[in-house]
Amino acid sequence: MTPAFPGFTRPMQPGEEDAVRDLLDAAFGGNDESRLVDALRTSGDMAGEMVLPMGERVIGYYALSPFRAPKGWLCLAPVAVAPDLQGNGHGRRMIGQLAEWARLTGQYVVVLGQEEFYEKAGFRKDRAARLTSPYPLEHTLLAGPGEDAPAQALRYPKPFDGL
Repeated sequence: MTPAFPGFTRPMQPGEEDAVRDLLDAAFGGNDESRLVDALRTSGDMAGEMVLPMGERVIGYYALSPFRAPKGWLCLAPVAVAPDLQGNGHGRRMIGQLAEWARLTGQYVVVLGQEEFYEKAGFRKDRAARLTSPYPLEHTLLAGPGEDAPAQALRYPKPFDGL
């Protein structure tokens, strides 16, 4: 019997790659994000992959990869929740835990995405105001220590080139 609620976010385990690929393809309606994840894994640019299980099913996922610059900062992408379970707070809980981890550990994490969702999960758009990026700053948010708006130039991992 499948539980009615997901478990806790945990590191992806070997053998879950196909489940993650299927989740990403379903959530985004194509394979661009699953190809990005494959490229991050192949290039060695994957810092971590987390899943949200519900019984035997993977219903949530996010990947962290190290920026080329600034050193030590992490890029959050992609993030997905199974389409049939979106809107139930699973993604906000999953990403909220990540934002709190970033604050407590002193780790800067940057995401490019829907401001309303990520701000509810603990990321802040105003803290990203002084970043420079090859991607639109109006969709860039930051989580991590402090309250400042660091002035940094973001250089994404190579697999992001050309996206």
